[in-house]
Order: sequence, then structure tokens, then C-alpha cells
Amino acid sequence: MSSKRILVTGSSGLIGSEICLFFHQQGFALHGIDNNQRAVFFGPQGDTTWNRDRLLGLIPSFTLHPIDIRDRAAVLECVETLRPAAIIHTAAQPSHDLAATIPFDDFDTNAGGTLNLLEAARRFCPESPFIHFSTNKVYGDRPNLIPLRELETRWEFDDPSFASGIPEDFPVDQCKHSLFGASKLASDIMVQEYGRYFGMPTCCLRGGCLTGPNHSGVQLHGFLSYLVRCNLEKRPYTVFGYKGKQVRDNIHSTDVARFVWEYFKAPRTAEVYNLGGGKENSCSIREAFLMVEDISGIPQLSTYSEEARAGDHICYYSDLSKIKAHYPGWDLEFTLQRSLEEMVESWQTRLNASPS
Repeated sequence: MSSKRILVTGSSGLIGSEICLFFHQQGFALHGIDNNQRAVFFGPQGDTTWNRDRLLGLIPSFTLHPIDIRDRAAVLECVETLRPAAIIHTAAQPSHDLAATIPFDDFDTNAGGTLNLLEAARRFCPESPFIHFSTNKVYGDRPNLIPLRELETRWEFDDPSFASGIPEDFPVDQCKHSLFGASKLASDIMVQEYGRYFGMPTCCLRGGCLTGPNHSGVQLHGFLSYLVRCNLEKRPYTVFGYKGKQVRDNIHSTDVARFVWEYFKAPRTAEVYNLGGGKENSCSIREAFLMVEDISGIPQLSTYSEEARAGDHICYYSDLSKIKAHYPGWDLEFTLQRSLEEMVESWQTRLNASPS
């Protein structure tokens, strides 16, 4: 096994590219698996070619493997050849709305693709940390059963047990997940099982709104990035239900990469962490409108649909107690305000560079 190779799936995406850059700065040789499937799922607006090219420019030694993670033989061959020091799995079909229209593609990518990578890791580099990007959708809509109180611009938990957010031992069954949530839960459990059953250093990171300036946000995935783009293009953003007061916590991609580094240095077996911005970096859609307007100076247009998205959370933010206790050297460095400022600047640059 090479002690210097890192394999990142979904390397052209927001989180994958950020992790590649971070580990490159630590002196590792970076290999990525990415076949731009996001453009297939979401069309031209989801295309990540621009970010792939950015990555190749920043890391001249970067090696891209244009493999579909559903291709079991290709995944096995790639991992056998590389025998990386870590596998960081960020590739996925990420939209719970889209999953209902492509159930086979969704499950084969999220569950089957993860199993392909896990088995490849077990066969060829079982001692290398396997870091899987799961999702808070594994909890389904069960967080909606927590009593809530309605404030002027947001919903808030009205149960002191959840004052700090949703913990990792929150129940995951007997609720509606969306097909996406179900396929991601299947992969989440499988990653845990490979850790427990085979003693491998595996980790599930149950993220929510992972964001940052290099996100290719679309309506079905990438809440803040898509909102910023709508604002700058003076297009209406559609709010689905809950009066626009639904709450999400948001974490910058650099803070995500920094945690992956901490886990890589001191891996644990079959661990699960809620990786988000916590209450301090949470906002409702209404609050996000006001923050983006303040940064860009452009009024936010919007339309409203009474029908909420199936399985959508009314209020969700991560309880970061466990992750901070296990890794006290890690904490959030990016505020929500700073993240939004970077996203506005990034989208302004991209939109100005696009042909009219």
C-alpha cells in the first residue's frame, strides 16, 4: 500500500475537490474518481467540468479516473492498483427529489457504488481509513416529530433535549426518508457493518448543507449555492412549504476537509458523526434571503408552493457534541456570513465568465 496516495470519489464536486486540495497541501498524491455523472442527473447546470479543470490547474500531478462507481470491475481494479492510504467517498446521487424519478440509478449509485468501494477496500487496503459521506436524510422525517415553536423568521425546536440539535443516536426507522434517504441509509449501515464485521476503520459523516464557493448548486440540490445564483441572476427562488421558515445548518467545505484530515490522522472503527454547522450556522430560507440580499444588494425574488417536499425537514441542525469530544482539535472556522460572502463572489466570477 502506498502511504502517500489518497483516493477521492466525486473529486470534481464541492466536497471532493476541497478534500483533494487539502490533502495535496499535506503532501499526498491525489487520485480522483469522477465521471461527471452530476451533469447526467441535473443537466448542464450540474456540470462539474469547470471544477475538474480548476482542480487539474491547482494540482498538476492530480490523476483522474473517469470511472462510474457502479462499475464493480473497474472499481476493484482501480483500488487494487492504487492501494491508497485512504478512500474518501463523496460521490453520490444527492437529490431526494430526483431519486423518485430514477430509483434504480439512485440506489445503484448510492448503495451499490458504496458497496463496490467497501469490498475493494476490504480486499486491497483494509487498514486504510474509509470515510463515507452520508446524509442527515438517514433520519428521515422523524425530526419533524419533535415539538416546534414558530418564530418570526424560522421554526425552532421546542424540546430542551434538542437544544443543541440532532444527535447521532436519533432513530432512523419508522419514518419517511425519500428514496434518496433510503439508499443513503443502506450505504451508511453497510459502511458501519464493514467496520464492525471486518474491523476496518470506517466512518459515516451525516452531513446536511455542505456548502462553499465551488458548489454547482441546482434547484434539487445545493440550497445556498442555488439561492445565491438565483439572486445574482434576478430569478425567483421557489420555496416549498413551511412558510419559508424551514431551518438548515450549513458547513463550509474547508471545515469539512479539515475534519476529514483529523479523522484520517486518528481513525476509529465504525463511527458515525453528524457533520454540520450546528445551531450557530443555521438559517431558515427567509433568513438566507435577507443575508444574501445584504451582501449582493439585489432584492431576492421568490415564488411559494404550499406543498412541501416529501420527507423534508422542518427544522434540522447538527448536535456537534460527539464530533468535538472525539476530535477536540477540530472546530468550525467559517461563519455562515463568511460562507455566503465567498459564494456571492464565486458566482459573480462564474456568471461574468459565462457566455451570454
